[in-house]
Amino acid sequence: MPTADELYDQAVDIRDKGDKPAAAAKLEEAVALDPGFSIGHGMLAKLYADLAEADKAIEHAKKVVELEPDDAFSYTALSVIYQRCGKIPEAEHAKALAWQKQMGAD
Repeated sequence: MPTADELYDQAVDIRDKGDKPAAAAKLEEAVALDPGFSIGHGMLAKLYADLAEADKAIEHAKKVVELEPDDAFSYTALSVIYQRCGKIPEAEHAKALAWQKQMGAD
């Protein structure tokens, strides 16, 4: 059985060949195998945003923040996903949280 990392690598190859839905399916396997696989959730957020599946994109971006709550980039990525999904107030809030994390404030 492949590991989450191996499934991720397969998903990257599939995505690079232009099949984003199949790449997302492969990444769903990876995060099912390892729910704490933050890089998989991050790529799923981006793929689902590209596929105009806003709810799924936001769900996975929020999961990255949950898994890496002290990482400013996680909040920045969430902000971008919110923005791409048309949720501007939420994007601004996530951006503010990213700034707070970056400045070392909570």
